[in-house]
Amino acid sequence: MTIESRIPALHGLSFDHALMWFSELQCKGLLFHPDDDPDDIVTIREGEKLFSDVEVAEARFVIGELFTELGDDVYEAAYPVFMNAMGFKLDA
Repeated sequence: MTIESRIPALHGLSFDHALMWFSELQCKGLLFHPDDDPDDIVTIREGEKLFSDVEVAEARFVIGELFTELGDDVYEAAYPVFMNAMGFKLDA
């Protein structure tokens, strides 16, 4: 049985690629903080793991690649997406 991953593809290792990756996670309802282990994230309603084992491995890989390339700028790339997810508007 093949499990289809919901983790978006990372199309590059630039700041803008990271921003788009986090944005795609948000659109899919899968947004998580880059310091969190995806294996530890559970749904609030059911209390079940949000990600499959395959998705955990993919998310860990992407986050690792982003930190290797961008360092702490990963947080800066994720910041506007998290603010949007919480309903805060950022100045342009």
